[in-house]
Formats: sequence, structure tokens, C-alpha cells
Amino acid sequence: MRLALYQPDIPQNMGALIRIAACFRVPVDVIEPCGFPFDEKRLRRTALDYGEACELVRHQSWESYISAFRQGPNRLVLLTTASHVSHADFKFEATDTLMLGRESHGVPSDVHQTADHCIRIPIAKDLRSLNVSVAGAIALSEALRQLGEFTGKTEL
Repeated sequence: MRLALYQPDIPQNMGALIRIAACFRVPVDVIEPCGFPFDEKRLRRTALDYGEACELVRHQSWESYISAFRQGPNRLVLLTTASHVSHADFKFEATDTLMLGRESHGVPSDVHQTADHCIRIPIAKDLRSLNVSVAGAIALSEALRQLGEFTGKTEL
């Protein structure tokens, strides 16, 4: 299980996702360019000391990311408001990567079409979407629950 952040716009959201991933021992792929300067100082400021506890892989572009991703037996699972499949109804696999789009625009259509599966977190009909770090936490928690990776009874 991995998280992939597609060109994140907001450093605080990226930091929150890195902290979440560190707590669940899930690697994070950051697909650049980011909407902010991404350096060690900003990583420490947003992820605190959790950045050191998280396996973080930076990719210079979508093309370099997807080329490396397709080398293995894995699935790209995109969280999107455009899907009708609930995260709770989706059957996650250990080799899945949960991809989160940009806070401002999600992902472009070519990235959307590349995803093996698209899921959404159901919310009230009159509201647009969840914060990306909240959505990532909800989907990751469900995926790990399904896989029996974290039961709350034992430490990872």
C-alpha cells in the first residue's frame, strides 16, 4: 500500500498526509511539480519530524512516475469526486497505490484515464468535497482495515 500525491498545491496538506503515512508505515510518492517550493526546510515545517519517519519518493513529473509505477504488479486507485464507487465497497489489495489529486484541480483527464480504478468517499449531496488530507486518511484507513494491517490492538 502506498499514497501518491499528484502535484500537491498546499504544503500543509502534504505535510498532514506525510504524517498520516508515517503513522501507518505507508510510503508516499510526491509527483512534481508542487504548487510551492518543496525543500527540506518546508518539509520539516509541514510534516514536523514525521518526514524522517516516512519513506518519501519524489518524482520529477507524471511521466517519470507512471513509467516507474508500471514496472511492478500494482494498481493505481484514484480518489475522485467523479467516481460512483464508494471506498467502503471497493476491495483493496496490498499492492494498491492510493492517488490524491491537486487540491485546486484534482488530476487532468489523461491521469484520470490512466488509473486502474476510481473511488470516492460519499459525502452530503449539497457539498463539493473533503479536504485532500482528510480524504487520504479515510481511504487509507479503510484500505488498511480491509487488509488487516492495522486493527488498533497492536502496533505496526
